[in-house]
Amino acid sequence: MSHRHIIAILRGITPDEAVPVCTALVEAGITLIEVPLNSPNATESISRAAAALSDRAEIGAGTVLTEEDVHAVAQAGGTFIVSPDTNELVISETVRLGLKSYPGVFSPTDAFRAIRAGATGLKFFPAEVLGSKGIKAMKAVLPPDLPLYAVGGANPDNFDEFFGVGCAGFGLGTYIYTPGRSAAEVGQRAAMAVAAYDKGATA
Repeated sequence: MSHRHIIAILRGITPDEAVPVCTALVEAGITLIEVPLNSPNATESISRAAAALSDRAEIGAGTVLTEEDVHAVAQAGGTFIVSPDTNELVISETVRLGLKSYPGVFSPTDAFRAIRAGATGLKFFPAEVLGSKGIKAMKAVLPPDLPLYAVGGANPDNFDEFFGVGCAGFGLGTYIYTPGRSAAEVGQRAAMAVAAYDKGATA
């Protein structure tokens, strides 16, 4: 299953919303979906979405801070782990369980700690603080085939800026979803993000 490098971040979603919202995302073309663990009953949302959409999407967790969290996500059917920091224990346990690991990094020190621990890709966070210049400087010393994601301030209006410095993709939070936003509106926003991504990825 190939995916666009867009991770939809559904912070605050509830289990009852999970399947309709995730279905709308998948139909719009976003098939990497993150449920932050500080959402209500997050593992239940992951479980429901994974059961409904595992053949069409990857459902993972965000704001993962401990090895115990990693185990809970794996048991719920999640396939990837996103963390806000570079925690080698979380990364190595994620990899050991066969899940993909996308830790948050802010410096070259963070980045290489994450790489040595086995990260699948790196989440530059917050991208709006690092800026494209900061990411470009770090990209120069990172493995060229390691996917880099701009998260925190990335949106379709600035995709080109981050593509231009070597980012493979993006994590989109409040642009895509805020609590109470309808599945239909989530789908519309996702479709706009997909159009901007496809245009930039082929430029």
